[in-house]
Amino acid sequence: MKPRIGIAANERTVVDGETFWLSYTAKNFVEGIQQAGGLPLLLPIGDPEDAKDYINQVDKLFLGGGHDVSPQFYHQAPSSYLEATNEARDRFELALIKEAVAQGKPIFGVCRGMQLLNVAFDGTLYQDLSAYPNETLPHVQHESMAKVSHEVTIEKNSHLGNFLPEHYQVNSFHHQTIDRVATPFKVIARATDGVIEAIESQGLASTILAVQWHPELTRAVIAREQQIFDYFVQSL
Repeated sequence: MKPRIGIAANERTVVDGETFWLSYTAKNFVEGIQQAGGLPLLLPIGDPEDAKDYINQVDKLFLGGGHDVSPQFYHQAPSSYLEATNEARDRFELALIKEAVAQGKPIFGVCRGMQLLNVAFDGTLYQDLSAYPNETLPHVQHESMAKVSHEVTIEKNSHLGNFLPEHYQVNSFHHQTIDRVATPFKVIARATDGVIEAIESQGLASTILAVQWHPELTRAVIAREQQIFDYFVQSL
């Protein structure tokens, strides 16, 4: 049986004469999981009390990108640089994380997914990279996201280090980043300016891996980026 991968869905409106709400995820995530041999299942934003039932139905949890994490969840007031948030999404995904850990099921996060995982375990974020003291790289690239834009250094003794080189090129599209790293995580990749690019869990019932870049947008042209999905689905 294929591993069932629960993808925490986002939501948006479309207007075509009338306004319609959509629950969705990026097709790139779906295809990356399918190519890796997984069976993707969307988990629409809902009542946090339903998180246990959702996690019961899947083998692993995937958290994608999108909204800024609401700063109330890491005990900060909103800054003027904060972009769109979705408190209902935050609460639901935080409940999914809590339940996945309770059931010992692996979690993989991308971009916002990494940031939310850090917040879920009492870490904090820079609400905007303008507050980061050492930024020297443009972390919002203006060229195609199918192209890489900067280097990261990956710890050899880590999940990513099992199949990626120590010096690795990635794409970049984020204006927030991890500030204080939550206790259950160790940093396993950084950009050359020190911005955290990947974390993994230590000492939790669940194995957790997360990256700040977007492998779903490069996987069709860079084979090693698809390997990240392969590793999540088959090995994490």
